[in-house]
Amino acid sequence: MKRIGILGVLLALFFAETQAQVTLSLDKTITLAADSSLEAFRSKNMYLAGYWQYRTFQAGRLPSLTLNVTPAQYYRDITRRYDSENDIDIYRKQQSFYAGGDLTVMQNFDLLGGSFYIDSDLGYIRNFGDNTSTQFTSVPIRLGYSQKLIGYNPFRWERKIEPLRYEKVKKEFLYNLEKVSEQATSYFFTLAMAQVEYDLAKEKVSASDTLYRTGQERHKIASISKGDLLTLKLDAVNARNALQNADIALKRAMFGLASYLNFDKNTEIRLELPNRPRDMIIPVEEALAYAKENNPKFLDLQQQVLEAEQQVDKTKKEALFNASINASIGFNQVATKLKDAYRDPLQQDIVSVSVSIPLIDWGVRKGKYNIARNNLNVTQISARQEELSVEEDVIMTVSDFNIQQALIGSAEEALDLAVMAYNETRQRFMIGKADINSLTLSSNRQEEAQRQYISALKNYWLSYYKIRKLTLYDFDMGISLSKDFDYKHHVK
Repeated sequence: MKRIGILGVLLALFFAETQAQVTLSLDKTITLAADSSLEAFRSKNMYLAGYWQYRTFQAGRLPSLTLNVTPAQYYRDITRRYDSENDIDIYRKQQSFYAGGDLTVMQNFDLLGGSFYIDSDLGYIRNFGDNTSTQFTSVPIRLGYSQKLIGYNPFRWERKIEPLRYEKVKKEFLYNLEKVSEQATSYFFTLAMAQVEYDLAKEKVSASDTLYRTGQERHKIASISKGDLLTLKLDAVNARNALQNADIALKRAMFGLASYLNFDKNTEIRLELPNRPRDMIIPVEEALAYAKENNPKFLDLQQQVLEAEQQVDKTKKEALFNASINASIGFNQVATKLKDAYRDPLQQDIVSVSVSIPLIDWGVRKGKYNIARNNLNVTQISARQEELSVEEDVIMTVSDFNIQQALIGSAEEALDLAVMAYNETRQRFMIGKADINSLTLSSNRQEEAQRQYISALKNYWLSYYKIRKLTLYDFDMGISLSKDFDYKHHVK
């Protein structure tokens, strides 16, 4: 009895897993896709990468504090030294121990592109051997500034590009979420069409069997010909074959949606088709305005142009010469005791200017500048072409959407008429007042009307979510998807 009980539990768990069933509406499918699909997970991580890049940029605008320490450094080697008494170079043994460190505060100066720094150093050295000695050296405080003098300021360009890059990352995240909605809608209606085809195939098998049996009875009384009876039998055979093909297509479509939603592969999904949407006309000019304001593609194009302009500025100024300056003022001291290393420090002033002037480089720097300038021209032209392409996509999608609403109404009316016509023809055939050709034609019209209705719904919702993706604007609620962006609201 115990074994039977365990076996029963295992079988129950097995059938519960293999026969898991869920019913989904379009809204629920989209919600699950935004939360659980791999594409949504990828979009969240892409956003986080961009977010931390922007945080890194912001942190770079703040002072940094760095501690560099060499706790122990030991030397024992033979080195070459100059013997002034004999006026010759000789090799001498050297053995020493060093320890030291420095503490530095640095602040980038965006206006000029340089860096201010304040630091403090302390070093200790102990020499061993014939001339044993101990020394401490200190720089209690030193204030300095360093920068390149060529005129190129990378900090100024970063302040232009990085906020734009982060704004693009935010809107790309929202764009990708709407793309997930669009993909989920496609999977949803692919399964919906497969379910309709399967249901129609089942109905056709039942109807064809009934009609074939009716035909057999009517053939016995010579009400229909042998050819019509064979046609009815052929319809029954074809209906069973069509049902098998529809079953395969249904399983494939169900597996596709389950995989996209990260469901178990054995989950059985039934769908609830959305009702006919309310009438909503979207003005093309309004959609274009929102697209130019919110679509991340436009921000990406702006970023590409800015980066190309940055490269032109860099190569132009570096084509002249390279120069840099480093100036500092502070105090330092050296002593044999630690406390004396901080007593009566001496003033330390350092000013260094370095210049590198290319005399002959065979046009390398000039070539780099010309390349950067031509790349800027190409980027500007490509950006304009991309803008026109996005604008065209918005115009065509909005136009299709506005038309789809009328098509749904027509498809719904055609479906009602086709169902009524088929039922009427079927009843007439059953009492012998309609022939087989009329019945077949009526059945095909009903099936096609059903397909056209599902297709009209699919095209409507795909167009709707594509418009949301292109404009990042919800025209149904009248709100911008990118306004008051809150990552925690979108990513849980």
